[in-house]
Amino acid sequence: MDGATTAPELTESEEVASPERPLARPPLVLNRRSYGWITERIAGAVENRAPRWWWVAFAVTSGIAGFGLFCLGYQISTGVGTWGLNHPVGWAWDITNFVFWIGIGHAGTLISAILYLLRQKWRTSINRSAEAMTLFAVICAAIFPGVHVGRVWMAWYLAPLPNNYGIWPNFRSPLLWDVFAVSTYFTVSVLFWYTGLIPDLATLRDRATSKIKKFLYGIFAVGWRGSNRNWRHYEMAYLLLAGLSTPLVLSVHSVVSFDFATSILPTWHTTIFPPYFVAGAIFGGFAMVLTLMLPARALFKLHDIITLQHIDKMAKIILLTGSIVSYAYAMEFFLAWYSGNQYERFAFWNRVLGPYWWYWWVGMLFCNCLSPQLFWFRWCRRNVLVVYFVCMCVNAGMWFERFIIIVGGLHRDFLPSSWGLFIPTWVDIWTFIGTHGIFLSLFLLFIRFLPMIAMSEVKIVLPESDVHRHDPINLAEKEHA
Repeated sequence: MDGATTAPELTESEEVASPERPLARPPLVLNRRSYGWITERIAGAVENRAPRWWWVAFAVTSGIAGFGLFCLGYQISTGVGTWGLNHPVGWAWDITNFVFWIGIGHAGTLISAILYLLRQKWRTSINRSAEAMTLFAVICAAIFPGVHVGRVWMAWYLAPLPNNYGIWPNFRSPLLWDVFAVSTYFTVSVLFWYTGLIPDLATLRDRATSKIKKFLYGIFAVGWRGSNRNWRHYEMAYLLLAGLSTPLVLSVHSVVSFDFATSILPTWHTTIFPPYFVAGAIFGGFAMVLTLMLPARALFKLHDIITLQHIDKMAKIILLTGSIVSYAYAMEFFLAWYSGNQYERFAFWNRVLGPYWWYWWVGMLFCNCLSPQLFWFRWCRRNVLVVYFVCMCVNAGMWFERFIIIVGGLHRDFLPSSWGLFIPTWVDIWTFIGTHGIFLSLFLLFIRFLPMIAMSEVKIVLPESDVHRHDPINLAEKEHA
């Protein structure tokens, strides 16, 4: 049976519980695939020649990334006046894009760490790509805070410098807290991602046909031999990194939200921001995981590994976090009304009826609140086209949400005489588009040279991995249960 045998009829038939096994769970790998098939299918994507579509996609994304880097160089050489910033809108697309990309990177750590600690085996087919997506998103996010300061060569002042330098960083500033939170998050995410790669790098090393590949994969596999001692140390390290990563899921975007919550501006000065931002980050992160994995699933014929069950579960998480975000939107309006603060009330009316009204109605209300409600229906969660449409809506909606929070809170402040509108310049627009090119180019390089799915972890969920699979007493107990 080749990889193209992925018809929905086979998928659905395997999910039908028999009278003898009424509580049987659907398999996480369909069509009773073997260890060898999983290795060939996943490693083959790395070992075979790159398909034509990969070269076309990489040429397009790298061209966009190159123009984005040109825009960054132009902004650095000319000054931040090339952006559309003005008074009172001192933050606009730069910090909007920073918060957007940081949010995208949250699903990787959630899938890898929290679901691992909760022993959710369905994560094994998607965790590797989600972890890689996290790293690339943080790289894109890190561009904007460094550049928007204007003098990039002074960005090293943000580092925790020794006091004898006499520079005295302001440790009470939430912008400095961002440096600690994001750098810690990136470091732990790299270690977590690389640790999970080691067994698969050893597999590629052993299968390599050229000396260069064997040498390079051998270097990064750090002497892995698959012994009991190797696995024992690997599982302990993976568990410790999962434990370290779990608090970061909550802390990193909470710290990012402090950039706004510690201010005195209307719509910003609120204690709901930390949980609101964390839920939104997971919401947008899972949507981006599906945005990348659904095309990869189709192009590399991975339907037996990334099944409709995986898509269904991720859609449920999007529905859950989308409902939390919708509740946070409602609470913002309630708190503005209940506070009795005229500035706060005006700011929220301005959000709905002001110059950026369609950002709220289309981006926040439709994309973030209404479109995920389709996932209440099972057929929508298992229809790839519907899932992809909702994910694209969420991706757009989360960017609009950050823009409304930042620009919507700044462009009409306490003094009507200082009101103004933000209009992005071509440098603003193409810098943001360029980060998408960087993100997608890095992801294309990742799926070309590294296994996009954790082979060693997927094999663990196969029936063959159960040591009691052929034990007649154990089988009788399972059938009886």
